[in-house]
Amino acid sequence: MAKRKIGVLTGGGDAPGLNAVIYGLVRACTETMDCELIGYKFGYKGLYNNEFMPLTRETTSGILHRGGTILGSSNKDNLFDYAVEENGVKVKKNVAHVAVENMKKEDVDVLCVLGGDGTLTSARDFARMGVNVVGVPKTIDNDLSATDTTFGFDTAVNIVVENLGRLHTTAESHHRVMVVEVMGRNAGWIALQSGIAGSADVILLPEIPYSLDKVIDKINERNANGKPFTVIVVTEGAMEQGGQVVVGKVVADSPDPIRHGGIGAKIASDLEGKVVNEIRSCALGHIQRGGETSAFDRVLSVRYAIKAAELIEKNQFGNMVCLSNGQMNSVSLENVIGMNKYVTAEHELVRVARNLGISFGV
Repeated sequence: MAKRKIGVLTGGGDAPGLNAVIYGLVRACTETMDCELIGYKFGYKGLYNNEFMPLTRETTSGILHRGGTILGSSNKDNLFDYAVEENGVKVKKNVAHVAVENMKKEDVDVLCVLGGDGTLTSARDFARMGVNVVGVPKTIDNDLSATDTTFGFDTAVNIVVENLGRLHTTAESHHRVMVVEVMGRNAGWIALQSGIAGSADVILLPEIPYSLDKVIDKINERNANGKPFTVIVVTEGAMEQGGQVVVGKVVADSPDPIRHGGIGAKIASDLEGKVVNEIRSCALGHIQRGGETSAFDRVLSVRYAIKAAELIEKNQFGNMVCLSNGQMNSVSLENVIGMNKYVTAEHELVRVARNLGISFGV
């Protein structure tokens, strides 16, 4: 009997823990099921172009701790709405059948997809076409409601906390207000947890529109209490009451064309002249995605990998692995797409922050 062959791809933005999932999949699937694995390069683009590499103990040796993904990734290649050139003109077409034929050509029996909402939407659509698909959730934003925690989130929070510590010392030395912009898009989880752990004075979230006057009140309160410096952590998708999200740029050929960015600089500009402190802003950006994966995310990632291997072994396809009440489980891909998890004003961590004296600008 021929070995079962598994194709693996990583789509969307990179996240610490992707390599750890690949590492775990290779070991679980080769040791316990005697499978062959290949990795498609640059997400669905590699599946379309049939570009892949062997995934073996040798090719994945030493990657458990590494950030990023050895397979490369892309957040622009939706094969159900893919840009191709016809008669010198670029048009969008459904080319998913090409990917299916490529899998058949290479005798790939199962497709294991590591990605966020957009990547998993395509995974669901491939499952609807009859492809044996298993999904693994990935986003540093931690905004997928179907799972308690996504890998990469803990690493991102740790990176922000480390940088807040560095910025805290310069803010205190110069009596400055430091506005630190972090990732998360429309979900404030990174800002909330890193703000608490990093001793922020103000945390501004997309889910809780802020009042600039309330932020000023907090700065003035600290000045009056002998703390003439303030650290503000703000999610890139945060907005002022009655205002709009700040758009950094628009990427026209992306399925998610709106790129947030610039809210930190806007807040710094808005505060100029309204408080006695000097104001500085800092956008941490992709620093939050890079470097070594945290110990927590390494363990979480291999747990996801082992559960994914279990689903493959049991032929439980069309599902995504998830963490539910601390235990590894699975949920249908049909029930995870577009189901996002956001901070609420009543969330326990918001109450914790308020009790620590942290302001949310309201």
